[in-house]
Parts: sequence; C-alpha cells; structure tokens
Amino acid sequence: MPYFLDLGAGPAEEDCAQLGQTPDFDTLNRLEIEAYKCALIARYGTPPRGCRLAGLSNRHDFGRYVTLVLHIENELDEAVAAYAEQVEEGLATWIEAGFTAPVIYNGQCPTVARHDPSEIIIGALTTTRPGPDGRFPIDDFAILHGNLAAAFPAEAAIAAERLKASA
Repeated sequence: MPYFLDLGAGPAEEDCAQLGQTPDFDTLNRLEIEAYKCALIARYGTPPRGCRLAGLSNRHDFGRYVTLVLHIENELDEAVAAYAEQVEEGLATWIEAGFTAPVIYNGQCPTVARHDPSEIIIGALTTTRPGPDGRFPIDDFAILHGNLAAAFPAEAAIAAERLKASA
C-alpha cells in the first residue's frame, strides 16, 4: 500500500521559512524544499524505483506550506525499505550534505544565498570536489560528490568547467 514519510521543510537544526511570518514565504519555502531534496540525494543517493522525493502541499490556518516527503509505492522492495530507513530521520544540518543554506535568516528580512537550485548543487559539487591528486580531503566528500554527480550530470559538468577555468 502506498504511503509517505514526511521529512520536513529542511534540516532539523536549520532555520527555514515560517508560514505567516517570513516575507515571500511561498518562494522561499519552494526553494528550501528543492534544496533539501537535493541535499538528501547528496547524502543518500537517488531514490530507487518504487519511491520518490517530492513536495507535499499542506493546509494550515495561516495558509499553505510545503514539506518534503518520500513517497513509497513498494514497501516490500528491499532497496526501497533500505532507502526509507536511511532518509527517515532527514538531515540535521545543510553541511551534512556539503550544502550551504539556500536562505540566511538574520533578522526581519531573509537573504537568499542562491536563487537557482542548480547553483546550489554546483556549489555543493565544488565544495566536495577532489583535490588535484584525485583524492578527497574528507572521505565523506567522495560519497556526497559521487551521489550529486550521478544524480545531476549537467550540474557536475558545469562545476568541473568552472573549476578548470579557475585553476
């Protein structure tokens, strides 16, 4: 029977847009959901067939907000069950995925660090890149970089070109 796991609006220990309080809430909420989806893919890889990460619209007295969910269509599949178990707790911080926060909350007016989800991915690919010798400065970076490059080949190519141009 299909069901879903609600993973929240972003990493548990990070600030995120607040319905009824944050200016331009809808835009920031959508950006953070997309960034969180990409961050989970960086950490755990692309969801296997039988499940998918997507936004889920929720109604509240103050309006509509979106959270990220893992839609599970085949819970009996071992790969799906393993993936669901991995992502169930989500992330605590953006840095667990090599990401910087897409929005900075420092007072009344949030600052959008990167408006385009592709640029968020490219930033994470740049952060987690291997050194000139092909080795990763932190072992975990190999996992994050590999998962992102596999899931987002166009962004990986752009990140590689930018790094090559800056060398």
